[in-house]
Amino acid sequence: MSAPVTAAGQSEQPPAHAPRRRRSRLRRVVVVVAVVAVLALAATVAFATVVVRRPLPQTSGTAQVAGLTGDVRVVRDERGVPQIYADDAEDLFRAQGFVAAQDRFFEMDYRRHVTAGRLAELVGNVPEAIDADKVVRTFGWRRVAEQELALLEPETRAYLQAYADGVNAYLDSREPDEIAVEYTVLGMSVDVGTPEPWGPVDSLAWLKAMAWDLRGNYDDELDRALAYSTLQDISLVDELFPSYAAGGNATILEPRDLEVDPAAPADAAPADDADAAPAAASAAVVPHTSQALDSALASARSALDAVPVLVGEGEGVGSNSWAVSGDHTASGKPMLANDPHLALAAPSIWAQVGLHCNAVSASCPFDVAGFSFSGFPGVVIGHNGALAWGLTNMGADVTDFFIERVRDDTYQRGDEWEPIDSRTETIRVAGSAAIDLTVRSTAHGPIISDVLDVDAVAGAPTEQGTLLGTYAVSLAWTALTPGRTADAVFAFDTAQNADDVRAAAALFDVPAQNIVFATADGHIGYQAPGRVPVRADVPDSPVPADGSWPRDGRDPRFDWQGWVPADQMPRALDPASGYIVAANQAVLPAGTGPFLTNDWDYGFRSERIRTLLQEQIDSGDPFTVDDFNRIQNDDWSAFAKVLLPALLDVRLDDEHTAAGQRLLREWDGHMDADSPAAAYFAAVWRNLLKDTFWDDLPESMRPDGGGKWLVVVRDMLERPDDRFWDDRSTLNVTESRDEILTQAMVSARRDLTVEMSKNPDDWSWGTLHRLQLEHPVLGGDSIPALVRRLVNPSAVSMPGSSSVVNATGWNAGTGSFEVTTGPSMRMVVDLGDLDASTWVVVTGASGHPGSPHYADQLGAWAQGSTFPFPFSRDAVEAASSDVLRLTP
Repeated sequence: MSAPVTAAGQSEQPPAHAPRRRRSRLRRVVVVVAVVAVLALAATVAFATVVVRRPLPQTSGTAQVAGLTGDVRVVRDERGVPQIYADDAEDLFRAQGFVAAQDRFFEMDYRRHVTAGRLAELVGNVPEAIDADKVVRTFGWRRVAEQELALLEPETRAYLQAYADGVNAYLDSREPDEIAVEYTVLGMSVDVGTPEPWGPVDSLAWLKAMAWDLRGNYDDELDRALAYSTLQDISLVDELFPSYAAGGNATILEPRDLEVDPAAPADAAPADDADAAPAAASAAVVPHTSQALDSALASARSALDAVPVLVGEGEGVGSNSWAVSGDHTASGKPMLANDPHLALAAPSIWAQVGLHCNAVSASCPFDVAGFSFSGFPGVVIGHNGALAWGLTNMGADVTDFFIERVRDDTYQRGDEWEPIDSRTETIRVAGSAAIDLTVRSTAHGPIISDVLDVDAVAGAPTEQGTLLGTYAVSLAWTALTPGRTADAVFAFDTAQNADDVRAAAALFDVPAQNIVFATADGHIGYQAPGRVPVRADVPDSPVPADGSWPRDGRDPRFDWQGWVPADQMPRALDPASGYIVAANQAVLPAGTGPFLTNDWDYGFRSERIRTLLQEQIDSGDPFTVDDFNRIQNDDWSAFAKVLLPALLDVRLDDEHTAAGQRLLREWDGHMDADSPAAAYFAAVWRNLLKDTFWDDLPESMRPDGGGKWLVVVRDMLERPDDRFWDDRSTLNVTESRDEILTQAMVSARRDLTVEMSKNPDDWSWGTLHRLQLEHPVLGGDSIPALVRRLVNPSAVSMPGSSSVVNATGWNAGTGSFEVTTGPSMRMVVDLGDLDASTWVVVTGASGHPGSPHYADQLGAWAQGSTFPFPFSRDAVEAASSDVLRLTP
């Protein structure tokens, strides 16, 4: 291992890429950092030897922690992962808070500022930070979290408070430069002050950020409306959003698997904010187009794009999870795998931890290990002695956009004009004057289209022949109703069986997740949790009233009717197949069970996992942990199966151009990092999407290249003269399928010649497809190289791709192949031998750039390797590297 300061280093000149999209906007926020001051730091050895190392925590010996009632042991392995042992439940979480603050407090503080709409207080007068604060304040994430605290069980509130007390015990008497080097760097340009004490609401607000990034079809809903603004044809819009069934892949469950009667009516539980709306007004305004409406929709999109990405976005926000019955495993007990696909940053989203009561009892019921979030107590994904569980994004439609007709401070409801609710929020900006923000809301939720640019909406002309006023867009979102997800986390941590999972899932309001679980007594199961809205049918609506299009806010028939009752959410136990795979595909065939959404991941990852599982079951070879790890790293691409026949049929007469095509003839479809064919194939796919769709669609919905676009293009291949093949920018010329395929292949050959080599044998997918992890505040290109080298781990070449089991996603819409999302962790649990389980995160256990554990798991993660996941006391002690005793 190299010296701590350079352990996370990167080259000073990263490869040039096309401009990144919204994902990385907030990673450039600290452009105010003084270059001269940073360079002055570079001239001193003290920066490397003192400033960077000063915040590193004590990990051995004895430390006093205020508030403890007894001694607590913190046992760390060679990667710095803590396993905590206590006699008392509150002491356990008090110690977890202390350890989290030791390892990751700046990350916690950054998340706290983002979720409270106070980022500008931390980083100063940065426009992107101020915009983010405006939108988050409009959502009111922290306001909702404050309301949730009172709804929680007394035990949950006690655990949250104990965790906060532990964090504050660590912060007490420590100066900012003793807590994190980030405060030292930021302090050169803004007054960072002393970090505020942590509180339970700080933890709860993080759940809102998690729920936002894991919401359902928000992008598809707005994209349909924006696509219509340019295409002016519903049938063309529908072509871009094929049904899940069109993908041809299996659902998570079949109706025969269900414990719930799929034909039972889904009587809605009342919505907390249901109001008696006036009589219906005129027909829905969408699909519809006008300058005013298009402006409102575009402004809404801009506002939502300003929200910092903390968990992930787009197709890459997925995950793989599966469980296999003990009938097919070497241990004779069920096994479970999970790898959530989220945004990748340094430090990792996840914090590995074990939480153990020395004697498990009703008053101290915890003996659990797995993955938590820095800033939140408990374990979110993991296992205890009786149960293992994994989470994948279900993708239920939990957001709706309402087109509101507004006039001054009123909005139309039926034939009446109701007052718009408003409040004033004050955004404080470090080093600058405060900003007052007026937040406006309707019965549906906050108005988001006037947050960043009121004039773009309010000043747009109204339609001739309509009522006076113009359009605004409001957001209905289930997470804006206070819920009990925090209770659910601790319920999962102590769950023992399927009934306990079902009870915990009923509390898991947001985000809507697939829960796959396995039990030590031999069962595997699936449970859908989440608060899912019930929508009424509106027969005369010009588009489906199922949430796939923005809805008419004037017409009360479009209002949510309540929630799907928890006992009617899909669930299954021990299906006949012997396995369950949940990888963001549809839960059930359309028309079965409660309506969840129409906009699913198209199931190419899940289908590949099912194929690999079934092949091994058919072979009679029982599964081991290594088999599950191998499947998690599978990089075969269904895109190859679909597109190769068409690409190989194209006639390329020029020898130089045909050299790329020849690579595809012997290619096995695997996106290996060292594969020349994979590199060429990805370049062809990127260029094919650009040449086919960029002339037809708004810039904000350029194809990202995920599974949906594979289904769209696959179907278009059967229609050589489909309207989308034609490039409308070439006047008096109408292109067909074969011309566009040829053009994409020719340009891919040219691009890779420039980007890598004239000789195709020198090409490799990993040269293009690299992961450059970035610190969320100090990692952007505008930051001086000294700081970037410190906080950004070195770039790594990656296999995999979008819609591949090893889902290292990239966005074709940016023109870049860089990895944007991927398996944020990998976990395999063997219920027959819990100590044989494995785990890994993308970076490491520490959030301190000067720590040897900042990125010490990155190399193994990138190569598909994992580490032992000890659970029993003996295994934890055998793996121990440091032991810290916490005393009252």
